[in-house]
Amino acid sequence: MKQSADEMQSVLHQLMDLGMAMMANGAEVNRVEDTLNRLGRAYGARQTNVLVITSSIIITMIFPDGQELTQTRRILNPGGTDFTKLEKLNALSRECCARPLTAAQLGSRIQSICSDDMPRSVLWLSSILTAGSFTLFFDGNIPDALTAMFFAVIVCILQEKLAPLCPNRIVFNLLAAMVTGLGIGATVHLLPFLHGDKIMIGDIMLLIPGLAMTNSIRDMLVGDTISGIMRLIESLLWAAALAFGFMAAIWLIGG
Repeated sequence: MKQSADEMQSVLHQLMDLGMAMMANGAEVNRVEDTLNRLGRAYGARQTNVLVITSSIIITMIFPDGQELTQTRRILNPGGTDFTKLEKLNALSRECCARPLTAAQLGSRIQSICSDDMPRSVLWLSSILTAGSFTLFFDGNIPDALTAMFFAVIVCILQEKLAPLCPNRIVFNLLAAMVTGLGIGATVHLLPFLHGDKIMIGDIMLLIPGLAMTNSIRDMLVGDTISGIMRLIESLLWAAALAFGFMAAIWLIGG
């Protein structure tokens, strides 16, 4: 009995890891709860109670013999969106529902998926193309687009080097927007034929939490009101930090 309980504790621990990985890669709350409920039943639980919000996951598994196991996990990193990883995690969950893996096998598969990051070159290239494209879309010219593409590289460097040093996303967005805005402002002063507003619009699109805001509305529409409100408030705070960062840069550089 003790060995069985220990094994199920290990399985539950891996289920928590799977839920956190899904949240970190852009899964909606409803999807995570449904996945964990299905996996709990697949691993022999008579009843699985799952509560997921943007900052916490709680799972209680009740087995036919009356044994109850509960684990809670605090989510500190809001994560981002990676549909490739999310699809792999979904495929893994479906595989486990059809043929449950051991805790060690499940943990190894989750770690393998989470460590398979997008190549740095692909991330940088997509950021460069995004910044340039939005600058042109908002009526910028070719020199403006090229300048926005250059500062997109700066944003990528800040995301790699500065983000791990910041206590939260609000502080990072504020500092990143200020640094980027100061650089764009100085460049426009040196090259007056450039349009600073168009360049800033192109680069701010790399940091704007549009997808997170959309996800918050989606969560509320499917009934996860608490998670939706928390996501929405976070998104608005992130957006406000970006606005204040660029406003401070414009003020410091002299308009």
